[in-house]
Formats: sequence, C-alpha cells, structure tokens
Amino acid sequence: MNIAAAPTPEGGTAARGPLLDVQDVTKRFAGVTALDSVSFELGAGEVRALVGENGAGKSTLIKVITGVYRPEAGEVRYLDEPVSFGSPREAQVAGISTIYQEINLVPQMSAARNLFLGREPTNRVGLVDVRRMNADASDVLANYGVHVDPRKPLRELGVGVQQMVAIARAVTTDARVVIMDEPTSSLEPREVERLFEVIRILREQQVGVVYVSHKLDEIFAICDSVTVLRDGRRVHEGPVPELTKLRLVAVMLGRDVADVRESGRTRFTASHVQAAEPVLSARSLTRRHLLEDVDVDVRPGEVVGLAGLLGSGRSETVKAIFGAQAVDRGEVAVGGAPVKMGSPARALAAGVALLPEDRKAEGIVPDLSIRENILLAALPRLTRAGLVSDRKGDEIVEIFMRRLRIKAAGPAQKVRELSGGNQQKVLLARLLCLEPKVLLLDEPTRGIDVGAKAEVQGLIDELAQTGLGVVLISSELEEVAEGSDRVLVLQDGRIVARLAGEEISEEEIVSAISGGDDDTAQRPAP
Repeated sequence: MNIAAAPTPEGGTAARGPLLDVQDVTKRFAGVTALDSVSFELGAGEVRALVGENGAGKSTLIKVITGVYRPEAGEVRYLDEPVSFGSPREAQVAGISTIYQEINLVPQMSAARNLFLGREPTNRVGLVDVRRMNADASDVLANYGVHVDPRKPLRELGVGVQQMVAIARAVTTDARVVIMDEPTSSLEPREVERLFEVIRILREQQVGVVYVSHKLDEIFAICDSVTVLRDGRRVHEGPVPELTKLRLVAVMLGRDVADVRESGRTRFTASHVQAAEPVLSARSLTRRHLLEDVDVDVRPGEVVGLAGLLGSGRSETVKAIFGAQAVDRGEVAVGGAPVKMGSPARALAAGVALLPEDRKAEGIVPDLSIRENILLAALPRLTRAGLVSDRKGDEIVEIFMRRLRIKAAGPAQKVRELSGGNQQKVLLARLLCLEPKVLLLDEPTRGIDVGAKAEVQGLIDELAQTGLGVVLISSELEEVAEGSDRVLVLQDGRIVARLAGEEISEEEIVSAISGGDDDTAQRPAP
C-alpha cells in the first residue's frame, strides 16, 4: 500500500518535543466543566488511544485541539509552537487531520471530489483537471481496497465505502497528526484490517495517531499508549501493554477491578415468560431481495435478539414491524390485535416503538433542548384544548432524566452538546413516554463507550423485567448472547437459526451465520 510520506518540519528533521502537547486545558459549557486541567501528549510515530465514558471529555478535547472550541485556560502546542486554530480547516492545513465518527463529507459530490476537496489537481489554465482527479482518486481508493467508480455521488455508495473515503482523505493531506474518532463504527472486519495496515504505515512514517474508540480489542491490537478521561479529567496515561482489558475498564469507570469483574448482566429467565402469549407477533414478513418469510414472536418481559452480518435483514425486520419498511406480504399483531402494515403512526398507537440505528439522522433533533426532544412524541398526550401542559411536561422530563440517569446541565441544555450515550438515553426517554408494549432497539449501544453501554444494557434488562417486550439488534455478538432470552439468526433476509436459553452463545451464533454443519443451524423454533 502506497501512502505519501508525511513531511517533516524544518528541512526534514522531526520536532524535538512531542508532535502535539496539550497543557492544562480547561473548557466549560453552561456552568458544566467539560475539561478540567487536562494535559495530553502525542509523539512522532505514536498511536495513542483516547478513551473514557461518553461525557468524559474526549470529543471536547479533540475540538479544542482542532479549533472548534477555545479553552478558558491552558495551551495547545504543535511542533513545539503554541497554536490556536480558528477552525478545523486551519488545523488541517497546518497538518492535523481529523476523521469523525459521523462522516463529514459532501454526499452530493463524487467520491473523487470529496477525496480532493480543496486541493483538486488543476491544468495549465488553472481549471480543475477532472480526468486526472478521477484517475488519482481511483488509484488512492484502490490502495485502501475500495474499488468503485470515483465519479459516483458519495451518497450512492455504502457507509463503509464513505468511511474509507474519509480515512483516505485525512491520511493523504500530508498530515503530521491524524485524529481518528471511532473510525471503525461503519466498517466491515476486512476494512478494519486495512485501516490497521494504514495506521501501521503512518507509524513507520512518524505520523502521530490519536485513536478514539470504545472497542477494547482495537485499542489493544493497534495502540501503543492510552490516555483515559473521566468526568473531564485525565485519570490515567501510559503504555497499553502495561494494562489488562479489565484494568482499563475499571479505570474508565472509576471502580475497583473486583467490582468490574463481578458486574454484568443477567438474563431474565422467569418461567412465566415462555408460557405467556406473545405481545408481538410478526408473520411471513417478505420484501423482495430484503426479507423472506420472517417470523418473530416476542412475549412480555422477553428480550429477543436479532443476529447476523450487515445486510442480513436485521434492520429491515424491525423497520417492517414498525411500518417504516414496505413489505410485499406479511402481518403484524400486538396483543393479538392486527396492526395495519406500512404505518409507523399505527404501530405507535398499537404500542410498538422503534429506536433507529442512526440516532443523528433519524432520532435526535440536535438544536432542540433535552426537554423538547423527550416530549416530541408525547405532545398529543399533553395537549388539552390546544394547550400544552408545561407542568405535566416538566414532571415527565424530570422522571425520565432521573430514571435513565441522563448527565446534563439541565433539561434546557441542547441535545447536540450531550455525549453519544446521553443522546441515546434521551431517545429512549422519548419512546418510554409513550408507554409502549414493545421496544424495537436497533444498535442501541453503537458508538457509545463501555460505561454508557453497561448503563443502557442494564436499562434494557430493567425494562424487560417490568413486562416490556424487547427486540434487540447489535453487531456485537457478545451483547446479543448475554442480553437475549432468545436469538434469531438471519442470513440474506431469512431466519437460519433460533436459539433459546442455554443454547445461546457467541460460538452457536457464529456457527449459524457461517452455515456450520452442526445442529444449531437446523434447530427448530423453541
């Protein structure tokens, strides 16, 4: 793989100090201290993990470094010089390039345009050399294992391809520092391996990499060192090999190792669950090329996991149940009463609520407050004679902020200012306001850290134990195996295995997905 070597300052000699040196930075929002005298160093050729729970201050630190925010105190030094960038663009021109979790590209433009945006090759008369740009883009993307027509609009390409375009753009801008914020959240395993190969090459070229991830396996596979933030403070830094995964989690959570080892989720296995009539029953859900005769039953108090690779039909199944995905045939009943297909409004009225996979695009309204986001779906219930009861609304918001342990300055704080885990809790609060009978949860812990993930997983268990029926989708097999009473394994839009109770394990799920020869893939429905 060919990646252009990063330039070194002052005639090819590397800086004597760290590439990046953050010294005692403090940043506050609405009276809340997001960063409290945080220091952070990154050396040439170092891959440093930046970890912590959602709300720990990781994103704020990145935004201070790249010029989105100005700190109230402290200093950022780059190549031994104090810097104060006015924008991420200024930081990029200086040599600090950032790959964001939410892909920060222009979907209407071609892949080639996105790759070379702001640095397009030109011909002798100063016009963009489109042919050369497309050819260069094709070569660059091929180095990353991406073989697509670079002239196609980015929106027509898959999310994984879009993420690889963002990574290629960041790496090919002659950066000395590359910041990767959850870069693998949309990537397939083979794409993750290619990204790791890129990071190893950057390390050899003395580029510093800041790697933000909640996936412990990735941190231990690719990172040299780690900085841990908790509640806006740096609580640990040092070499990764000196830590165990258990110790790292304990540091992130601020708990003893013994407490973390003993903590965990317990499957709700009350005997009455299997005897109860289904609260949700979906039959023969079929959509050409997407779903084929999918049957799903969920009983009160039961968590049913949907497992499978991307494109297996997991999301399409819950969207079909909710009425957000058209089907060629199929039927859904809630509590034995049929629900007309193709109408989310009717599904909501029947007691079915969906937490979408993409909270940014399909869930939160970022410029509205926490209060407004929570009450969006409940407004009809709070309205009498055209007037909204503020008192009742305040009571509901207070109850759910306390129940879901939403960390914020208050209900008036903008949702966009919250961490990913707290944004997810706001969406859950919105759904719970409707008092649903069934919750459809599509990747409820994606993009949130270990601590917030444990809280959301615990909340799912609590909700099930109150009698709610839950359908859980997760790309993390461990989460599905540990959190489900039954698991339906999908492949190419069909259910290929049904597992229950002690039959559920990561090994059984993998075997079913891979079409193993054991009995798992042929086991009948329990």
